[in-house]
Amino acid sequence: MCGIAGAYFWPDGGPLTDRLTKILAHRGPDGSGRYDHRAGDGEVHLGHRRLSIVDLTETGAQPMVKDGLALTYNGELYNSPELRKELEAAGVRFRGTSDTEVVLEAWRAWGTEGLHRLRGMFAFGVFDERTGALTLVRDQLGIKPLFLVRRGKGVAFASELKALATELGGSLTVDDTALVASLLYYWVPDGRCAFSEAEKLPPGSWARFRPNGDVERGSFWSLRQVAEEGAAYEGEFDLNAVIEDSTRKHLMADVPVATFLSGGLDSSYLTALAAREQPGISAYTIGFRAEDAKFEAMPDDLMYAKKVAAKFGVDLHEIEIAPQVLDLLPRMTYHLDEPIGDPAAINSYLICTAAREAGVKVMLSGMGADELFAGYRKHLANTLAVQYQRVPGLVRRPVESLVDRLPVATSKRGFRSVRFAKRFLSFAELPEETAFRRSYTMYDRAELAGLLNPDLAGAVDDVITEHADTYHDNTLSDFVNRMCLADSRLFLPGLNLTYTDRSSMAASTEVRTPFVDIEVVKAAFRIPGDKKIVKRQGKMALKEAALSILPAEIVHRPKGLFSAPLRAWMSRDLAPLVREVTNEGELVKAGFLRREALQKLVDEDASGQQDRSKHLWHILTLEYWYRGAVAARTT
Repeated sequence: MCGIAGAYFWPDGGPLTDRLTKILAHRGPDGSGRYDHRAGDGEVHLGHRRLSIVDLTETGAQPMVKDGLALTYNGELYNSPELRKELEAAGVRFRGTSDTEVVLEAWRAWGTEGLHRLRGMFAFGVFDERTGALTLVRDQLGIKPLFLVRRGKGVAFASELKALATELGGSLTVDDTALVASLLYYWVPDGRCAFSEAEKLPPGSWARFRPNGDVERGSFWSLRQVAEEGAAYEGEFDLNAVIEDSTRKHLMADVPVATFLSGGLDSSYLTALAAREQPGISAYTIGFRAEDAKFEAMPDDLMYAKKVAAKFGVDLHEIEIAPQVLDLLPRMTYHLDEPIGDPAAINSYLICTAAREAGVKVMLSGMGADELFAGYRKHLANTLAVQYQRVPGLVRRPVESLVDRLPVATSKRGFRSVRFAKRFLSFAELPEETAFRRSYTMYDRAELAGLLNPDLAGAVDDVITEHADTYHDNTLSDFVNRMCLADSRLFLPGLNLTYTDRSSMAASTEVRTPFVDIEVVKAAFRIPGDKKIVKRQGKMALKEAALSILPAEIVHRPKGLFSAPLRAWMSRDLAPLVREVTNEGELVKAGFLRREALQKLVDEDASGQQDRSKHLWHILTLEYWYRGAVAARTT
């Protein structure tokens, strides 16, 4: 895994590329390089920071230049052995053993027509010395990031937005609608960017820039199409075999590989499969301060992680999450690139930091299984909501009144069941798409509009309309798979893959996601929704597959949370900062947020009647991000 950057037809493109690459040093501390070449009447400059994983020798160094092609590549190609054999049979001679060289030769042989054949995670820029064209590419599922800024005929690109924002910050403006979206979701959707002049290359797509100023764009993979083809599939297949194959391929490395092990189904399943391939593999898990876990009413995931480790001979390392939150909050906000309000990023960063200190560069994560196999509580809750709507109003009203009066916490502990009940009733009677949105986003339309400057009402409508358009953009008749598809297009690339990439790379560690694999995705959408949620049990198809290797106690245990004790942090560590941001924050001073609305969130949370800890955490991340953006514009 690496960091890439470059400039094409850009004034002082070489020095800019060097500065961009330097900011990405944490993504690749093992080496750096730059390539320069004429492109028509302009120039191209490609930069690279290397994290050596496959082929640790100089034959894997980048940018890689060979027979008229130059490549700067960030990723792992899990089917590189098969593609290498095919290319060798066609007469290609390889200089080394890196997957980078396989990507370069695959490009030479097939160009954009062969991109769908690449199985892995990747973002790269490839320059053709003959035509002077630069092509940028991003993987099918958006695992790896690629940001770009265009000016005239020119383009500058980088693996992280912070590099472009730091070097071009004086000319970039904050996109208010993107910030509105971040408040709704607690992340910025992949289709938007926090700066108006910047963009993210969409998953499964490419963009080609030519010396005459022409720009071509294309896509080589469609998640919607995969889901619709899956719905029409009538054959049989072995899901465990598909996941086992993906896990085996994701272990490909010339350095040690370890796993995340929370004790939940997904990480336990992958760890068990990985341990069968590599006996004695290391795994990392998290624990919380006892007082925080009690206040948050968190389940004891560590107990299950220890059982899995003992059964499969895994070398388990426990990391207690008792961070200096006041110090970590601005650091994580910087590394996450855009305002992301999921504290799980802190967990990921601390685990990867500990693994890296132990000499581990590569980690396997169970990320993606919940989105693809209907494992989140929201999936079950939305199916239950359909049934709840059939209950007579005379029965529903007293229940709703009772739940509304119940507290979500006292001064000593929180009540998870009450929080879930309040959350459920907030969307249970809404139409399908609206209910799904409300089941995982932060506010309804009125609440969001009330938090913001009235001039942003149009942005609120735009963001909510975009969600509806994405949700309805398919022909699936299966309710559960409609939710899975929406999650895979919105939640997975916008939040989970984003924070996983940034937090792990901040620790110079590569995280691989075997469930977020094109073959696993195809298999997931061949499974009908009534096989994913069965008798109020989510993720049943995956659980049945996992029973081939895991004990039932692990497979059918209650779902845990890869999160953090937010309520404890808000009431203790972060309480003074919350007051400061509410009263004197830059977002309030700028008129973006309303002070009275923020104070209402604080009061509701403090009273214990509503759980606003996630809302307030995201307000803090947004505030710190905005401070950084303002500072970049003035330097």
